[in-house]
Amino acid sequence: MKLEHIGIAVQSLGVSDELFEKLLGKPSYKKETVEREGVVTSFYQTGESKIELLEASNPESPISKFIGKKGEGIHHLAFGVENILEEIKRLKKEGFQFISEEPKEGADNKLVVFLHPKSTNGVLVELCQEK
Repeated sequence: MKLEHIGIAVQSLGVSDELFEKLLGKPSYKKETVEREGVVTSFYQTGESKIELLEASNPESPISKFIGKKGEGIHHLAFGVENILEEIKRLKKEGFQFISEEPKEGADNKLVVFLHPKSTNGVLVELCQEK
């Protein structure tokens, strides 16, 4: 398992993209809308890992609710895995809880599943596998 990306919830991709372009010295390599999750994403490559900026595309999206409760900031840590189904089985045996146990299509050409923060010291953890 490797750190694939860090997800950061933002109010405005326009404002945050400008900030991260200055910070990292390069533009986002990909912007993508994930309708099912109510989110628009912007990705930055940072060495072997990435930063994913997440802006809510509707007021009912998980990102909108997250920002309403906690404000902008780190939303999740994502770990890349070779076989997401095997990792789900392994982590369930280890006692981890999942928000959903069925992988779904995520941004950046990935299958994704999330572990419940109750079982990961309050941190939302995403597992992602290249499709």
